[in-house]
Amino acid sequence: MGKIGVMICGHGSRSQDAVNEFAVLAEKLPALLPDDYVVDYGYLEFANPVIRDGLDRLRGAGCDRIIAVPGMLFAAMHTKNDIPTVLNTYAKKHSVDVTYGRELGVDPKMIAAAGARVREAVDAANAEYGDLPLEETCLVVIGRGASDPDANANVAKVARMLWEGMGFGWCEVGYSGVTFPLVEPCLEHTTRLGYKRVIVFPYFLFAGILIDRIYGFTDKVAVAHPGIQFVKAGYLNDHPKVLETFAERVMEQLGDMPPETCGTCKYRTQVLGFEAEVGAVQESHHHHVEGQGANAPGATVETCDLCDTFCTGECRLDMDHHHHHHHAHDHGDGHHHHDHDHHHHPEYPHAKHPLGPESARKKDA
Repeated sequence: MGKIGVMICGHGSRSQDAVNEFAVLAEKLPALLPDDYVVDYGYLEFANPVIRDGLDRLRGAGCDRIIAVPGMLFAAMHTKNDIPTVLNTYAKKHSVDVTYGRELGVDPKMIAAAGARVREAVDAANAEYGDLPLEETCLVVIGRGASDPDANANVAKVARMLWEGMGFGWCEVGYSGVTFPLVEPCLEHTTRLGYKRVIVFPYFLFAGILIDRIYGFTDKVAVAHPGIQFVKAGYLNDHPKVLETFAERVMEQLGDMPPETCGTCKYRTQVLGFEAEVGAVQESHHHHVEGQGANAPGATVETCDLCDTFCTGECRLDMDHHHHHHHAHDHGDGHHHHDHDHHHHPEYPHAKHPLGPESARKKDA
């Protein structure tokens, strides 16, 4: 056995804050792993280093076995298609052994980290507005939202475990994109339930434009409903329990029976409403990660000069840049790398749901 390398695969972000936070997480992880492991990281897009660079560095450090983990909460398209494609291509090209582990997923440690963030918000609200029992408080959990019902369902499972575990009066689940209900309709809905306090918790790892938009919508709905206390909880970030879960995702790959990835996944088994996607070809739409344009001007945080650390999203007004019904679009920086593979991705069946992205687009227009 030669040296073992650990590769944390991030999505990447146009927000420098998110990129910095991901790097901090990668720096803190080695302390939780055996001393002789070499840890590195990289991103699919929008930031350097790309995943291939991290793999190069691990190989350079003498690693002949690389354990890769997705730096993501849930397994959807990026975890299932894009990252494995990059890893497989690399492993084949360089004859190096690369295994790939599970996403963080619904895990008691992740629920504990989430519970800690919610608790902090409750304590802050009690200090500011006076004590209110949790049974008289509504919890709202906001997830990323994906074209994958399994990932979306996992947000709902996290929400239920927080609701039942902590004893909130009521709980609603919303999503920041792709699916329904989006943040604003979700928050509007909670205003009809008769609760005096609403805790809004983004179940996200890092800062970035989506967090800013979630908090922005919260402010907007709060202004329209002055009788209700809207309280913003912090996102997960580098909570110790998150780091522990990452370490477990690395170590479990070395056991006799590494856990299966994605049990109720729409690509593996018939999922209600998504039956046509079983056995779909798994491939990446991030071709530039294979070396075709992570260096395009404006493609990364370093070369984008529109914003400083807070990304306003000015460069891509269509927030979900792989919306299946938008084929060719430019990010406003000569960036066309999402235009090719779309015909492989089936149309999201609820693209026109009144509480989803189409409604938001009509309203904004």
